[in-house]
Amino acid sequence: MTADTADTAVPGRRPSRAGSTALSRTAVALKYLSLLLASAVVLVPLGVVLLTSLKTQTELADEGPLSLPDNWFHFANYTTAFEQGAMLGAFGNTTLILVVSTTGTVLIGSMTAYAVDRFQFRLKKLVMGLFLLAALVPGVTTQVATFQVIDGLGAFNTRWAPILLYTGTDIVSIYIFLQFIRSIPVSLDEAARIDGANSWTIYRKIIFPMLRPAIATVVIVKGIAIYNDFYVPFLYMPDPELGTISTALFRFKGPFGAHWETISAGTILVIVPTLVVFLAL
Repeated sequence: MTADTADTAVPGRRPSRAGSTALSRTAVALKYLSLLLASAVVLVPLGVVLLTSLKTQTELADEGPLSLPDNWFHFANYTTAFEQGAMLGAFGNTTLILVVSTTGTVLIGSMTAYAVDRFQFRLKKLVMGLFLLAALVPGVTTQVATFQVIDGLGAFNTRWAPILLYTGTDIVSIYIFLQFIRSIPVSLDEAARIDGANSWTIYRKIIFPMLRPAIATVVIVKGIAIYNDFYVPFLYMPDPELGTISTALFRFKGPFGAHWETISAGTILVIVPTLVVFLAL
């Protein structure tokens, strides 16, 4: 019996070095194969959108989605999307709504979480239960009442409508801030009170600066949700001059068809700012 045969025949012996090497190579190959498949799921749709934005309407009708455009410098669709879609004004409206809503969410969410965690008051558990109930109720089921409230406030067809809705209906941010505040020792509050600080000073100079990870989380989650939202701007701001980037792209969808080459060009224009910000951060 040879040495190799003995290694495989004797129970309890470790597998041979060649077997371990083959197993590790297989695991590495499967790992990279799964990564390639996951990358393809993300990159192929973006590639199709990019190719479509460089095609003419005839090319789009006669060729497949993965076919290459005849002219790689065909930027007429981008010009049409930018000018006829009023993308510059849409970017301005989106930026204004995004900045104001995100700032309001951070301030209101952190203040609410600080009050709920640090102060003792009656019906505290009931308030937390109502927060949880509000997070579980689908927003679509309350749209009739919400629309009546926004219209009664005179905010319909103004930029205040999405700002009020984005700022006042974010229960998730309160829970995010609440979890971070609970990790801050109460002894810091007590030491500050001994030095004569009131609740507002404690929140502003101690609690809020220590919430930077939570603030970053809320800004990312809330910012992406506002930037991608279509329903609220479309319903509460029907005026074309108040359109956001999502409703601006919808202008190229008509009752008898859609200009997908122009929509794809506008989609690329919408993706570029978020891509730049993501790479910068």
